[in-house]
Amino acid sequence: MFNWTQNLADWLVYSALGISEKSHLGAALNFFIYDSIKILILLFVIIFLMGIVNSYFPVEKVRNFLSRNKLYGAEYLMASLFGVVTPFCSCSSVPLFIGFVKGGIPLGVTFAFLVTSPLVNEVAIGMFLGMFGVKITLIYVISGILLGMISGFILQKMKLEKHLTPWVKDVLVNAEREQNAFESEKTPLKDRLPFIWDEVKKILTGIIPYVLIGIAIGGLMHGYIPDGFFEKYMHRDNPFAVPMATLLAVPLYANAAGILPVVQVLVAKGIPIGTAIAFMMAVVGLSFPEAMLLKKVMTLKLILIFFGVVTMCIIFSGYLFNLIL
Repeated sequence: MFNWTQNLADWLVYSALGISEKSHLGAALNFFIYDSIKILILLFVIIFLMGIVNSYFPVEKVRNFLSRNKLYGAEYLMASLFGVVTPFCSCSSVPLFIGFVKGGIPLGVTFAFLVTSPLVNEVAIGMFLGMFGVKITLIYVISGILLGMISGFILQKMKLEKHLTPWVKDVLVNAEREQNAFESEKTPLKDRLPFIWDEVKKILTGIIPYVLIGIAIGGLMHGYIPDGFFEKYMHRDNPFAVPMATLLAVPLYANAAGILPVVQVLVAKGIPIGTAIAFMMAVVGLSFPEAMLLKKVMTLKLILIFFGVVTMCIIFSGYLFNLIL
């Protein structure tokens, strides 16, 4: 499907620019051009399609539905699925998390969204398809959804509402429940398209710098880091490779678009895919900036519990990925 992009990259680097195919610079630049074109095309198509979906299922309706219906556990799945179709990083998910809490949605269900949203979204799915193919993408998406559901379920059972900040408790006590039920949207698609296009431009404008930076880092690693360099420290036989990768990633911060090109190169350099994806999940799903934003709604103890539960789930997912793949 993307053979033409590889041919274009080869022509630009090796013919037009005259850079040797065997040079580090040639390999790095070829990787950057090929991945940039391929990933940006995938991102545009998928974000546009998901913009149409999101226009029919706005946040307020999902929030109302989850807060008003007893779904016997299915609400965790719904919250995680909603996280999949929202293209937010961990920090930009926090304001929506606050809105969920204000809407009276159970804390565990809200956590399921907060975990899944930065990990699995149309941006990550589009890039995963281009980098790793359908099989690994499906496994990644399913594991990300399950990670959100399991984390949310565990956190709900721990009855952590008492660790919300006084600001949230006051909001919950005094919040007036909205009475609006689902209403069918009559606006035709052609009238929605200008708004969808504006949203697509806004999302792309926000993430393209991260995508290009991530691809550039991946290109440098691809061109200049010798094969097997990382394998010495995070090889499959090292039982501590997954937790090491996860814990080292927590202080970092990037969105899925920025870190996936790096993950692709880590896998190419010999790191098992489960270890590399665990690293990516920790970078995307847990960060110091996110913790600072969560201070508005959570006490420090609750933030530490949340990070701890998600970290353990990510480590488990990394081991499972390595076992399956």
